[in-house]
Amino acid sequence: MKDIANALNVSKTTVSWVLAGQGDRRKISLSTQEKILAYAKKVNYQPNLLARSLTNGSSYTLGLVIPSINDEFYAHIAREVEVEAEKYNYSLTFCSSEADSERESKLIRMLKSKRVDGLIIAPTKHSREELDIMIEEKYPFVLIDRYFPELDTNYVILDNKESSRRLVDRLVGEGRKKIAIITSDTHLLVMNLRRDGYRRALSEAGLPVIPALYGEVKRSEYETDIIRVLENIFREIPEVDGFYFATHYLAMEALRYFYRHEIDITEKIGLACLHTMPSFEILAPKMHIAEQPVREIGQQAVRILVNELESAGSETVKAKMVLPAVMNFG
Repeated sequence: MKDIANALNVSKTTVSWVLAGQGDRRKISLSTQEKILAYAKKVNYQPNLLARSLTNGSSYTLGLVIPSINDEFYAHIAREVEVEAEKYNYSLTFCSSEADSERESKLIRMLKSKRVDGLIIAPTKHSREELDIMIEEKYPFVLIDRYFPELDTNYVILDNKESSRRLVDRLVGEGRKKIAIITSDTHLLVMNLRRDGYRRALSEAGLPVIPALYGEVKRSEYETDIIRVLENIFREIPEVDGFYFATHYLAMEALRYFYRHEIDITEKIGLACLHTMPSFEILAPKMHIAEQPVREIGQQAVRILVNELESAGSETVKAKMVLPAVMNFG
């Protein structure tokens, strides 16, 4: 940077601000910014990130911890977080906890030890200990998809209860009276909120909540266990006329079952699902879907985290964002 400053007859501080993407904010003229960037490219300038982090205490790296990179929803989240982070000149390191609380704790500690500036986490139920430590340390982080209402943290989540209520209400509006719910991971608060939305819709319509229409699938073996759950429901309530899936991967496996058993999902049985997969448009075009706003979740999580990083040293009110779903009625 000193060489660039000498060659262009500007201060080293000006060069530093421009190369860090702070030119506009520091009110440096556009012509000066363009001149510095062009010269830096010409001489193949590469910043020493380790030296920079030792100098100013920032690695310009964010960490992302998600339950599974194989899950299409979390893969899309990772993409949106990475794209948004780049706008603020941050790189991204992401890890998959495999929904294992011990692995998640290790990953959080590892990322902190590598001096990432802040974390975005889709937590397991049992990650409270690490979160409590970060709160005490005033370490910047944002929770996504899942949260702990008793903790004063930044979070960006879906309005799970209302999204579910609207989906089930749509099925009721079609004349469905015996609507089953298929859910999993009921140790998570967000899944219970989705179940509450299902119950609320039935209650508002004057319909009973029938225990036999409740299907809970074991997450660790959902591809096979959903067969057991569906067969129980059809055996106990053969006149079932609707299914609400609390998450997309359960809907996908149920569709396999329906097609194998030639079950009519066009007229006889109505379907609704929270979140989507590209194949749903072909396999179940009439299914009602509450799509999670993936782009907004990723963007807002990064913006909240960067804002906290830039406000280091001053008290900030935690951002608690509850976003509406994008409703797509079949």
